[in-house]
Amino acid sequence: MAELNKFLHLAGAIVWLGGMAFVIAAFRPAAAALLQPPQRLPLLARALGRFFNLVWISVALLLLTGTHMLVSAGMKTAPVGWHLMAGIGILMCLIFAHIYFAPFRRMKAAVAGADWPEGGKRAAQIGKLVTVNFILGWLAIAAVTFVK
Repeated sequence: MAELNKFLHLAGAIVWLGGMAFVIAAFRPAAAALLQPPQRLPLLARALGRFFNLVWISVALLLLTGTHMLVSAGMKTAPVGWHLMAGIGILMCLIFAHIYFAPFRRMKAAVAGADWPEGGKRAAQIGKLVTVNFILGWLAIAAVTFVK
């Protein structure tokens, strides 16, 4: 059971971090280089919507499995790195919820209304917040790896 729990935790992290890496390093730059806002922003909204559905599943897996591992190890006896990872992970979840319910919702509304400047503004905001979460994800991995 512990191995399955750890596997699901890692799977959630890999999907979320890997997706962020793809969006930051490949998808957004390629779309920006090749497409004008009327083509780029609907594509970005649709792709992010699909990715964000996966992130919600990842968030649920990470919170459930992480809590289970932390409680099973004993909150007082769990390594400091685990507590750091948990705190960073909760912050990441809150940032993602903000992305989803604020700038992403506004970007979809802008795209639906063909308001390309507003859609571009919200896409840029999402990009910055995704980059923050990406960095936090690697800090969480570093914490659990190096802090005993």
